Amino acid sequence: MTGPRWFSQPYPPEGASAAEGIRNQLGRPELDLLTILVRESAQNSWDARVRQPAPTVDYRIDMWTVGPAHTGAWRELLIDGAPSDAETFPLRDTLRRGPIRVLAVSDRGTRGLGGPTRADDAVGSERDFVSFIRNIGEPRDTALGGGTYGFGKGIFYLLSKSGTVLVHSRCRTNRGGYETRLIGCTLWKSYTAAEPSGKRRYTGRHWWGDTSGDVIEPLVDQEADATAQRLGLKSFGPEETGTTVVVIDPNLDDLEPTQAADYLAETITWHLWPKMISTDGRPPAMSFSVTCDGVHHSVPDPRDTRPLHMFVAAYETMTGPDGSDLHCLRPKRYLGRLGLVKRIMPPLEPTRASRMLDIEDLVHHVCLMRPAELVVTYHPGPKPPSVNQGYAGVFRADEDMDDIYAKAEPPTHDAWNGQSLDRPESTFVHTTFTRIAEAQARLLSLGGVARSGSANVALGAASSLFSGLVGGAWGIGGATAYSKPGSTAVRTSRQDTAEENSSVSGRPAATASRTRSLPPVGAAGPADIEDNGPSFADSPESGAADTPRRRPRVQYVGDPYYDERGDASVLVQDFRLPVPGPQRVHIDLAVTLPGTGGRETDPPLGAGIPVLLGWEDGDGHLHATETLVINGGEYVWRALVCPAPDTMTEIGIKVEAVKTT
Repeated sequence: MTGPRWFSQPYPPEGASAAEGIRNQLGRPELDLLTILVRESAQNSWDARVRQPAPTVDYRIDMWTVGPAHTGAWRELLIDGAPSDAETFPLRDTLRRGPIRVLAVSDRGTRGLGGPTRADDAVGSERDFVSFIRNIGEPRDTALGGGTYGFGKGIFYLLSKSGTVLVHSRCRTNRGGYETRLIGCTLWKSYTAAEPSGKRRYTGRHWWGDTSGDVIEPLVDQEADATAQRLGLKSFGPEETGTTVVVIDPNLDDLEPTQAADYLAETITWHLWPKMISTDGRPPAMSFSVTCDGVHHSVPDPRDTRPLHMFVAAYETMTGPDGSDLHCLRPKRYLGRLGLVKRIMPPLEPTRASRMLDIEDLVHHVCLMRPAELVVTYHPGPKPPSVNQGYAGVFRADEDMDDIYAKAEPPTHDAWNGQSLDRPESTFVHTTFTRIAEAQARLLSLGGVARSGSANVALGAASSLFSGLVGGAWGIGGATAYSKPGSTAVRTSRQDTAEENSSVSGRPAATASRTRSLPPVGAAGPADIEDNGPSFADSPESGAADTPRRRPRVQYVGDPYYDERGDASVLVQDFRLPVPGPQRVHIDLAVTLPGTGGRETDPPLGAGIPVLLGWEDGDGHLHATETLVINGGEYVWRALVCPAPDTMTEIGIKVEAVKTT
């Protein structure tokens, strides 16, 4: 062999597909290229998994700048035989103009690109190589696979600014051995070239490899290994199979490489989380990693990532006894299984990856998936009545319905479009969304009657929505009657017992005489109101009459808000005790009904009640006691409460002096 060279495909007499047509087969997707790369490449990897034995599929994305030791080989090996016009073959400029950046998508525990290397020889079931390298639009040959017609491989070419990839693969042969294959592919645009025999048209498809025969072939075994080593590509183990697709000069959508790595890692979690979780004691189906210039970028764990942990819980509900079977009645057909969970939750902080899915500050979505358990899309449903409540669902299609849902998907596999199908298949898809909507309505009790002791508007922090409707109230979310820190009063006689001073947060209150505003969370304190009620001496041994005395008081810091502690969503009220000295705090919890002003301390039969989880100090240590002695000062404490579902929770913090001897 004389070395790898480029071969450009001319139009044959019978015609062929132009490169532009192949590049356009993905259409105009709403998702960005990096997201499509993750979805489509992981789908290819999953479909190519080794079935027996069934190890975890190792999927990874690596980005790096080709180092000085390998740059010369890239420029030497990947120019030979290439078209001279940079407009029709932009890889020339890519290799000449400066540092060479690449992005590699790799899988291991997969079959690799095996089978015949010539399209006219691929008459059997093993034709991975020709399906990925040569042919376009082949129907899927993997039962219950994620892919359909293989258009997704076009994303590799779209992501490359020069339309060029290197494919490095290792597979089993039909003789029981192993074979390594290396080939380059460019998909750019058709063109006409002037040649000695006259002008000739080319499709814009180019291959790089062994040109010694009548058809360009991949480099194999020793030649493939030696060339891959010169290029700095990672070699395969003796019995390792899989594929690495190297995208040359990737389009990172104006992100810095490290930012792109973080985005890819988060995108993996959003779109591939069903493959990351362990179920029924089995290991996860796939493992994932992302690196940039040798530095690992952590792929978030979906069980610990908001709000994906809710979708994980919905998946577990779907697979458990609380899941629901969805049916179409006319004609009769079992569609699949649905799981829904509803939770109190703090507002979300949207990220680039979640915004790509139109998930901003609230989760009200159902994750749709086929039996391959790859995320199709997050289908939005009706929003909950409170900004502090969310729900998540998972619908998995039945195996017998897989072909129908697959046909309803566009080339990017990110939607189910029933209108693209004929009846009755379109009916099945439309009915799926109808059944999901019915389940969501039941979950939220939309259009129904509120349960006894509950309200249609849920959750404690939702009281902020009503604060402007209460006459004579002041504050946002209704924290009441804050006493002035350090106020003094003259006492004419000693008291042996401490007086209680309490304030209530979590609902609008009409105890103040005028309307005022609270400062933002974290400010020094709310507007002060003088309270000349009972007081106690700083030192109980002091018996002098007319001595200024200071009474203990609660100073709320901001409004109550929702946060998470572990797997639990909690209602948090920050507070401080501004008067020095030991003081005992305890909680007063109740349920309020919007618009009634009533407080429910005794729940109806079977209803939940708010529960104090404990008192959290500034270092995050939780004191799980009903009461707690705290030294007053500027130190901020937090009361953590598990609110009652579907109610507004009222938090009152009471304080009393602790006598010292």
